[in-house]
Amino acid sequence: MNSHLRIVMLMISATCTAILGIVESSYEADKIVKLPGQPEVSFQQYSGYVTVDETQQRKLFYYFVEAETNFTSKPLVLWLNGGPGCSSIGAGAFTEHGPFKTNGSEALLKNDYSWNKEANMLYLESPAGVGFSYSGNTSFYKLVNDTITAKDNLAFLQQWLIKFPEYKDRDLYLAGESYAGHYVPQLAQLIVESRSNLSLKLKGIAIGNPLLEFNTDFNGVEKYFWSHGLISDHTYHLLNKMCNGSQLRRQAASGSLSEPCKMVATQLSAEMPSQNFNRYDITSDVCLADNDGSSSKLSLEATFHPFASLKSSQSTSRNPSLQKVGESAIDLCAEGEIDKYLNRKDVQNAMHAQLVGIPTWRSCSYVINYDRNNLENPTIGVVGSLVRSGIQVLVYSGDQDSVLPFIGTRTLVNRLAKRIGLNTTVSYRPWFDAEKQVGGWTQVYGGNKLAFATIRGASHLAPFSSPKRSLSLFATFLTGKPLAA
Repeated sequence: MNSHLRIVMLMISATCTAILGIVESSYEADKIVKLPGQPEVSFQQYSGYVTVDETQQRKLFYYFVEAETNFTSKPLVLWLNGGPGCSSIGAGAFTEHGPFKTNGSEALLKNDYSWNKEANMLYLESPAGVGFSYSGNTSFYKLVNDTITAKDNLAFLQQWLIKFPEYKDRDLYLAGESYAGHYVPQLAQLIVESRSNLSLKLKGIAIGNPLLEFNTDFNGVEKYFWSHGLISDHTYHLLNKMCNGSQLRRQAASGSLSEPCKMVATQLSAEMPSQNFNRYDITSDVCLADNDGSSSKLSLEATFHPFASLKSSQSTSRNPSLQKVGESAIDLCAEGEIDKYLNRKDVQNAMHAQLVGIPTWRSCSYVINYDRNNLENPTIGVVGSLVRSGIQVLVYSGDQDSVLPFIGTRTLVNRLAKRIGLNTTVSYRPWFDAEKQVGGWTQVYGGNKLAFATIRGASHLAPFSSPKRSLSLFATFLTGKPLAA
């Protein structure tokens, strides 16, 4: 080998070593030694920032939990909560299916139904302005929309995989709930469209109690109210004849209720509880220790805040309020406890988190102005295009949610299957959980390309109120098979 070539080879080797060193150091810098109050665990946790726009200094915050066992072979799942503007770490990770839950004290409890039993779980606070995520240029917060969010989420995923290159060739799934009925399909669509330039192995998406099509989703609300005894026959008739659910929400959002809708709203107010009632889980009580006493109102802000009926008022109470709901006891005061925990300085230090431009961490952002016109942009067509591209799709619904009830969702999925020519593979039937109890109902189309399922006894945040059945559903989804008969 001549001297010139030897020098070139040495330079290349040195450069590669430097790059690997940078990646390794950033990887190690994000490792969580131990969260304050957590029990001992065998898996690794990481959290920190990924820059998605260098010019604007827009940084998204993540929390990553390796699978409990066989993390080197299990898939990677990116989880997104909705809102728009609510935290996937506060809701998804610490309330629903992360490895730990609060218990009203300084300690964390191990979650026996954590989804990291089945996958490597990546939780992302998105868009910037949500949770610990931020933009150096604060003008970004003035108007955020679905297009920006999807692009930033893709940029995050690309940059995160540079930090964690061993997951580049891993099977990838996207999952989320509520307004993630926009976030998840739109991100998946970008990945599919960029397949020639990206090496991501996107296999499937799962979306729970999703917003997919404004009119159908919200017109299902009135039927749900009536069929569950929340409103009278007379009010149901008014809703059907004078001002349906989607009209009511649309006009309430614009602050211009028509006379017919005013009449319906008055009638609804007379029959629906004005306080201490959880529309996201009609069978659940609310947290009285941390509740501000008001029920969720007929506005888009309340409709899409996942904790609207359990809203914390920064109470100093540290005692959890447990209620047996369906399959397990749930902590009704979880949001207030999580707020306190994630606002502790020692917790933020352990997670490498910063409060940039905001005084406190909140479960849902109060700094971003999200373009509410996006709420009316249907994403059910995007879901159809994903199915046609070979992406497995599961749409599921907690059946106790009256905000985005299964009635509208089931209609949309069934209509989509017919439109894209998918035959029914599994006719509508019950599915059973690991304990041989009815877990809910399901219907499958086109082999297992598209599936709909309910989770019996579950809320809008299904893994929170029905953790066992949600884990069963999630584990089965990753196998690519229908739920057990």
